Amino acid sequence: MELFNNGEHVCLVFRDMVTGDEAVQANQFLVYDHNHAALIDPGGDLTYSKLFMTISNFMNVKNLDYIIASHQDPDIVASLDRWLVGTDAKVVVPALWERFIPHFTRPGKIKGRVIPMPDQGMNLQLGSIQLKALPAHFMHAEGNFQFYDPISKILFSGDLGANLGPKADLNEPVTDFNEVLPYLDGFHKRYINGNKVCRYWANMVRQLDINMIVPQHGRAFTGKAIAEFISYIENLECGMDLFTQDNYTVP
Repeated sequence: MELFNNGEHVCLVFRDMVTGDEAVQANQFLVYDHNHAALIDPGGDLTYSKLFMTISNFMNVKNLDYIIASHQDPDIVASLDRWLVGTDAKVVVPALWERFIPHFTRPGKIKGRVIPMPDQGMNLQLGSIQLKALPAHFMHAEGNFQFYDPISKILFSGDLGANLGPKADLNEPVTDFNEVLPYLDGFHKRYINGNKVCRYWANMVRQLDINMIVPQHGRAFTGKAIAEFISYIENLECGMDLFTQDNYTVP
């Protein structure tokens, strides 16, 4: 599905590479600008073949500039070895997880092909734009990034915002945050370290002009749901905020 297309700059989302009960639904993203392209969070082996063939309808996959991983989870980047063979792309990963990436491939395979993202984030030159890698550490993973496209004004938020409601139309954006609150509240309370990072993240993303927030799982946020989601995260008690001695007892 096209998220944005002005003729020279295109953002695509692939939502149905995994079907049935094989695994948790996951979104993959292609950002294309003036014959240059980045694939964000390509997924695991279950997604590779379908995703490769689908992208082939849009471009020569061999010419991908970047394979980008927001963090190290298998549903993010377990297919890395196959992408290294099928493309000439550079692999962009959090610097914290760079030494773990070889576990997804064979010795020597990634030599000269890895771009580590420093903790403070960075800009990636992609065609005529700079794709912004934004720090989102401890918001699901210790070394974690999100990606902002300044042309489409889309924030690719990784696991932050993940929402998987029953029988939801994944292509239908969320315009009222309360509609998906029951399907994301528990996940975010467990997988984010604590409210301190939530407040820092909210302060950062409010500086951006955002038309859409698109997580790795579930539906995109648009309209007033964007501000509602940011406010929810900003005020969320989660992770260590909620733990007590009762969570640390000898069984």
